[in-house]
Amino acid sequence: MVAGEASGDLLAGLLMGGLKARWPGLQSQGIGGPRMVAQGLEAWWPSERLAVRGYVEVLRHYRGIKAIRDALGDRLLAERPTAFIGIDAPDFNLGLEARLKASGIRTVHFVCPSIWAWRGGRAKTLSRSADHVLCLFPFEPALLREHGVAATYVGHPLADAIPLEVPRDAARQALGLAPAETVVALLPGSRRSEIETIAPTLLRAAAELARRRQGLRFVLPVVPGLRPTVDAALQGVGEVPGLQLLDGQSHRALAACDLTLIASGTATLEAALFKRPMVITYRMNPLTWALMKRMAYQPWVGLPNILSREFIVPELIQERCTPQALADEALRWLDQPARGDALAERLTALHLQLRQNTAERAADAIAEVIDA
Repeated sequence: MVAGEASGDLLAGLLMGGLKARWPGLQSQGIGGPRMVAQGLEAWWPSERLAVRGYVEVLRHYRGIKAIRDALGDRLLAERPTAFIGIDAPDFNLGLEARLKASGIRTVHFVCPSIWAWRGGRAKTLSRSADHVLCLFPFEPALLREHGVAATYVGHPLADAIPLEVPRDAARQALGLAPAETVVALLPGSRRSEIETIAPTLLRAAAELARRRQGLRFVLPVVPGLRPTVDAALQGVGEVPGLQLLDGQSHRALAACDLTLIASGTATLEAALFKRPMVITYRMNPLTWALMKRMAYQPWVGLPNILSREFIVPELIQERCTPQALADEALRWLDQPARGDALAERLTALHLQLRQNTAERAADAIAEVIDA
């Protein structure tokens, strides 16, 4: 198994629970993070070694990442596992899967690459790489079948893990937040590069919100190992009144908050499953952004908007990502509670659609691949 970042580690950790229930003697090795290790993965490399996003950023780390992929492929070809499961990270995993598949090792890719959003040519790569694709979203299998790729809709494991009824009061009590306080969660991403690029803007937006509205509380979950990066961003920004840094606990922060300012990625789906109003944002290297924007097939970046096929929550991307604009959109949510209630109804329907007992359905699909 290979997961390339914190979100992949989270998905894989949930998946591994279903695999172990079906195969109690399961042995797993590869690349993963703390959640996969907790489920029994023997991690040959930590997932953070692959946590790089963007064309320009990847180029800086290309040689090291390629060396890991080559060494991992050699080891897997020598040991010949029953199956290989690549969790997201398509730029790393699909090439590795193609090599393994060509040698007769069964390959499964968990999370369909977003060919419906950009880089549709990866569908051909998928057909060469994966014996089967496990899809998070219901429209994906039919799209993949058009390209000759076998696929199963398994739902999203986060929809199973996150309760339909948000435990707001318990989360606030655990974080020492009063029931009546207005709480804003700041989620700048899970990669070091994201925190370096996005966290300063979110912190400045929080400072602007604190200036414009007294008594706000802010919580910022910090990914394990990245506290120095967050501290450096905070030092550059200065004091943010009412700010509380958390050791992880992103789900508790989302359950407790009234609103989140959040970097685009899997975390936006988590926020949607917690039925929270949000302002989605992102910044990246300007050259990377120019290339990605040119290849985009649709106007949305955030998963709640993509799945809804409309802007149900605001997106402030790249040059539009400013502290002032983030503060403006945050106050719009806080000043219009009925808007937040309407959003919660839509997000509840989305939650029900994605809740499919993913671990069991995925294990069934993997069993068919192994027995084929």
